[in-house]
Amino acid sequence: MSRRPVVMVSGLSGAGKSSILRALEDLGFEAIDNPPLDLVETLAQREDDRAERPLAVGVDARTSGFDAGAVLASLERLRANPALEPTLLFARADETVLLRRFTETRRRHPLALDGSVADGVAEEVRMTAALAAAAELVLDTTELTPAALRMVIEQRFGGEARLSAGLTISLVSFAYPEGLPREADLVLDARFLRNPHYDLKLRPMTGLEPAVADYVEQDPDFGRFLDCIVALLTLLLPRFIAEGKKYATVAVGCTGGRHRSVHVVEKLASALAVSQGACGTCCGGLALSVTHRELARQALAPTRRHADLESSADDGV
Repeated sequence: MSRRPVVMVSGLSGAGKSSILRALEDLGFEAIDNPPLDLVETLAQREDDRAERPLAVGVDARTSGFDAGAVLASLERLRANPALEPTLLFARADETVLLRRFTETRRRHPLALDGSVADGVAEEVRMTAALAAAAELVLDTTELTPAALRMVIEQRFGGEARLSAGLTISLVSFAYPEGLPREADLVLDARFLRNPHYDLKLRPMTGLEPAVADYVEQDPDFGRFLDCIVALLTLLLPRFIAEGKKYATVAVGCTGGRHRSVHVVEKLASALAVSQGACGTCCGGLALSVTHRELARQALAPTRRHADLESSADDGV
């Protein structure tokens, strides 16, 4: 029997918790924002018609009786229930961004009714520090648009990712000048590979096209580089699973995020999809998604999930 997913959504005010709950609700979760803390376990463990749906609960400093220690204790009791699969998600953003968001919306910070927004942010950071440290998934929304945040939630909790009992791996290509992906657990640099940008015929193309793929693979160290990444993941993925890690983001960067990093991510996705994990049977239930950040910003490549990746691998991509 499958376990009921229970996502406890916490974080800093202004970091997007409400948007996260709405995105989860659109994915089929029953979403409840800020119930009294002593009701969270009751909601998760009830037995009625709605108990078949996954549950998302917003828990933050506005919650009646909020205490980070009490939240973590409640989470541990939920984890002791074999019928439940709890996840603590924590949303954060840089202080300057939080201040700007409150200024733009003219909202009061819930912890600064008689003081400055900065004071409220500082107090909330202090109150929630233990939750940020204990969360399985910390989402930094500093540079995420609402649409991008929704996409991240869909990647993590939609379809194959939500149904997987194993590890969810997100593979991301990016451009170094645009900044590192904040959610990355592992960052790899593909800038040493031969660069299609300097070939005028290849420059307007992307790493999704065969001509660019062939050009990149002609680098004498491409094969060794890819083998080393697979070997590294072969070592890391079983350890991630053993320690209960549910999400891992592997980011590959190059100068423009258009050619080399895109192709490396595509090859890595194919290898993982074919083998159901670089380490073989120990990663059974692996869920995969691929995002080409810079191409997505230009509407040149959608996010793809495990079923699409398997199809591409079968086609020899």
